[in-house]
Amino acid sequence: MTAAVHAGWADPLAWPWFASRIVAAQPPPPAVSTDSALVAAAAAGSSDAFARLVERHQQGLRAFLRRVCRDWALADDLAQETFLAAWSRLGGLSSDANVGAWLCGIGYRKHLTHQRGASRSARREADWRQVAPSDAGPDLDDRLTLDSVMADLPAEQRACVALCLAAEFSHAEAAAALGLPLGTVKSHVARGRARLLSALGG
Repeated sequence: MTAAVHAGWADPLAWPWFASRIVAAQPPPPAVSTDSALVAAAAAGSSDAFARLVERHQQGLRAFLRRVCRDWALADDLAQETFLAAWSRLGGLSSDANVGAWLCGIGYRKHLTHQRGASRSARREADWRQVAPSDAGPDLDDRLTLDSVMADLPAEQRACVALCLAAEFSHAEAAAALGLPLGTVKSHVARGRARLLSALGG
């Protein structure tokens, strides 16, 4: 995260992503600064009202995300994503909603999405390490064996293995890219991985 973004916590409208998404010349925020009044004004297009909501709730949201993530930089990134998502969803927020809890809910879902992505990436990396030579000391025989086995795989299976094990695509992403059913991709990857491991004596 850049220094400018960190500095933007003191002035939410200084955030680059925020400034680029809010149209100028909008209604002023209400004189009464209750959350419900600010939400109504922000939903009507007032960036000032939304900025006041951000100022009011940003510390609580960041503290919550830092406890959940245990990573301050990631928590700040997720908080930015949360406020960006909140700006587009204000119209669906009821007048008596707890804004702080609503923001924490959005932030928590952002955290879960990030966590799932990180877990998938770790699993793909572990799978690939099992069938690929080590970067620290590549074995020419193993590399030639892998190349040979890959060349012998059926075209669809080879494509699935290349995307999911080497390029770190998820099964769903590979299915979309190749135009194949998800179950077919999973089957191809499992069989291709087994052939590669077998060829390496694993």
